[in-house]
Amino acid sequence: MALDSGVWPKLLLTEWQDTHDTLHMWTQIVGKTRLALAPHENHWWHVPLYVSARGLVTSPIPYRSLCFEAQFDLIAHRLIVNTSDGGSRSIALRPQAVADFYREYVDALDSLGIVVKIWPVPVEVDGPVPFLEDRRHASYDADLAQRFFHMLLHANRVLTRFKGRFLGKTSPVHFFWGAFDLALTRFSGRRAPESKDSEWSVLREAMSHEEISFGFWPGSGTVPEPAFYAYARPEPPGLAARLARPASAYYSRELADFILPYESVRSLPSPDVAVLDFFQSIYDAAADLARWDRIALDRPPAEWP
Repeated sequence: MALDSGVWPKLLLTEWQDTHDTLHMWTQIVGKTRLALAPHENHWWHVPLYVSARGLVTSPIPYRSLCFEAQFDLIAHRLIVNTSDGGSRSIALRPQAVADFYREYVDALDSLGIVVKIWPVPVEVDGPVPFLEDRRHASYDADLAQRFFHMLLHANRVLTRFKGRFLGKTSPVHFFWGAFDLALTRFSGRRAPESKDSEWSVLREAMSHEEISFGFWPGSGTVPEPAFYAYARPEPPGLAARLARPASAYYSRELADFILPYESVRSLPSPDVAVLDFFQSIYDAAADLARWDRIALDRPPAEWP
């Protein structure tokens, strides 16, 4: 199905839950390859995927003296693995069980001379099923997957524009396959107090410094709809009481996140402006309450991209 790239598509989680869950598991399999082989970076920035012109891509992964990358092409609906010495393999994205996809992917890597050992169990999901045993997730609707990709394209563009308003340390705009969300994080430069979850090495690394984060995800848990989000960790006192813009945004006490439903902005004359206003309103409130050095960290509005 050809989609108008300028239109923010409608896609409720209930419409594509089965495809969402299967694609989530497939991205975890590929993402764990990057986790296993890529050199460690702070805040786990060596593990995400990135939005590309055709889907989601790992970026180059070092392997011995060469490198390779894997891309979920959500236009042609193939997983493509390319190596720096000219090798290439592809797997059709089609209705098939996670267990079968896993075997096909490992075989493709093996045929390219790539051997990798991953922990073959998904993370950040309820009731994880080992990949080789997962025959429950086996759905793939190409039209719905492509619609999701177009949602990511719009979210990625807005997050990238917002990233340019900040002069301090910031993450890339990247797709975390664990939570299945697109994220951007700003940092004050100060260490954060030790988290109550600091015994988990993943969280200890991810939350080591004061941060204000922004992102988009297709819905899960207590927010069963696509939405943009923003939060501060640690959360400064009084932030939850601040009013977010636009009026459809709200604070979720269960998540300790501000939420802007995707559906409330996608049909506006300028959804980009509404989402940027949402991100900016949360950043202004959180950075002021946490006493960030905004003169040093913020790009003047006259210079915003």
